Amino acid sequence: MGNFFKNAFQDMKENAKAQHEVDKANLAAVKAESKAQWEEAKMSPKARQELMQKERDEQIAAAKERTAAAQERIDNAKKQK
Repeated sequence: MGNFFKNAFQDMKENAKAQHEVDKANLAAVKAESKAQWEEAKMSPKARQELMQKERDEQIAAAKERTAAAQERIDNAKKQK
């Protein structure tokens, strides 16, 4: 019975350490994102518009890829009938 509690506390300790590492990584990511937003806010209007256009282009490309993949699935499903 004593071994059970020893193992349980050891597991809790390991889980706490692992969660701490996750929390540290998430905090670092939030800090980096915040700094990126701050730097983007200081950009010139022209540079900001170029950045936004680039993001829109990436979103359009991703949507086209998803559409193509969905169409392929549709075609495959029709062939299986």
